[in-house]
Amino acid sequence: MTPETIRQIEYVAAVLGLLNIALLIFRSVWNFPFGMAMVALYILVFAEAKLYAEAGLQVFFFAAQAWGWWLWLRAGGGESRVQVRWLDNPSRAVWLTVTAALSINLGWAMHRFTDAVLPYADAGIAGASVAAQILLAFRRIENWVVWIAIDIAAIALYLDRGLYPTAGLYGGFLVMSLFGLKEWIDAGQKAPAVA
Repeated sequence: MTPETIRQIEYVAAVLGLLNIALLIFRSVWNFPFGMAMVALYILVFAEAKLYAEAGLQVFFFAAQAWGWWLWLRAGGGESRVQVRWLDNPSRAVWLTVTAALSINLGWAMHRFTDAVLPYADAGIAGASVAAQILLAFRRIENWVVWIAIDIAAIALYLDRGLYPTAGLYGGFLVMSLFGLKEWIDAGQKAPAVA
């Protein structure tokens, strides 16, 4: 594909991403089709930029979004908005440990076996994104905290790689993630902590 075609695909994916997150903030189950379309397009964009963990992550995101959509439809009982909850402290520690281990090992493998640029940064974003996506599927409020950290790191990575529309998208994601965190905290005020 030509660089111009990739850039056009990147812009379409960015718009789909904004729609996905806007619907997600308000806990709408209809965020998932937009997210699935976005990540399908980003597979091409990231592979072209030699961000292999990010490209592979999009394959995971596609499957995880389909799974999340199914979970949210079941949890919603026919409603378009789902309930959200916090993790307990031991569960948070486990999530953090597993995410760090996954990220470090993926970074090492990409450094050793591929021509990936910035393999540890790419892997850190990918590992944290896996954790955040799973937390999101389980409707845990902490997913927004993880997404905020990812957004900050991703903006720097995408600027470094010249993916300016995607860096801008993640700037928008950062703002929306802050808003999403507030909305989900408000929605989860009465829900008990769970593992």
